[in-house]
Amino acid sequence: MEAPFLAIHGVTRTFPAQGRRPATLALRPTDLALRQGEFVSILGPSGCGKSTLLRIVAGLDTATAGEVRLHGGKISGPGRERGMVFQSYTLFPWLTVEQNIRFGLAERGVPPPEQQAVAAKFIARVGLSGFERHWPRQLSGGMQQRVALARALANDPEILLLDEPFGALDHQTRELMQELLLEIFLADRKTVLFVTHDIDEAIFLSERVVVMTRRPGAIKLDLPIPLPYPRDWQIKTAPGFAALKATLMGAIREEVLATAAVG
Repeated sequence: MEAPFLAIHGVTRTFPAQGRRPATLALRPTDLALRQGEFVSILGPSGCGKSTLLRIVAGLDTATAGEVRLHGGKISGPGRERGMVFQSYTLFPWLTVEQNIRFGLAERGVPPPEQQAVAAKFIARVGLSGFERHWPRQLSGGMQQRVALARALANDPEILLLDEPFGALDHQTRELMQELLLEIFLADRKTVLFVTHDIDEAIFLSERVVVMTRRPGAIKLDLPIPLPYPRDWQIKTAPGFAALKATLMGAIREEVLATAAVG
C-alpha cells in the first residue's frame, strides 16, 4: 500500500512542569493521515491540542513521542515544503506588502527579478494589486491575512498549515477569505491542514473534518464531507450541510460538556 503524503503516527505532547505548575499532557497518542492534494480541517474544544498538533507538523514544536512524516521523511524542524499561516497578524511591520511576500524568497537567495515576479503574481491572486508599497499598519485585518497567505504561497509549499487564520476577522470578511482560500485550493491543489473553531467554515472548505477530544487531545471523529466542489455560499443552506453540521456539533458538544462536568 502506498504511504500517505502526510502521516502523523502516535504523536503525543507533554509540556514539562514549571515551578508549581505540574506537567501538562496536551496530546494523547494521535494518528492522522492526509492524501496529497487533500483539504482536512481540525475541530475541537478550546485547549484540546489542535494548534499544538499543527505546530508539530510545522516543525515549530517537538512531539514528546511519535513522529510526523512527509513523503516518508521524518519532520524534525521547519522546512520550505510547509507554509504556515497564523491567526495573529505576523507580517513584518517594517516591510511593505511586496517586501513581506518576497521575504522568504530573498532568504533563499532567489534573484530579485524573480522575487518581484513571484510577488506580483500572488499580490494579484489575493486581490491586493495597488497595495504593493503599503505598510501592514495601513491594511485592514483581512488584507493583512491576504498578505500572509500570499507570503506562504510564494514559497510554493507542498502543504499549507493554517491555524485559525480567519478567527479575528469580522463575519463578512471571514466568508470572503474562505471563498478566496477555496479558490486557491481548487486552482493549485495544495494539501491543506486547517485548524478552526468554526464548524460551518470547516464543512464549507474541507474534504474531511476531524474532531479532537478534550485535553489531552486525540482524534475522536474523522468525517468525510461528501459535498462536491466547487462550492459557493449557498451550499451552507443545503440540507446535507445541516446534517453534517449536526453531527460535528454533537461530537464537540459531548467533549465540552464532559470538560464542564470534570471542572
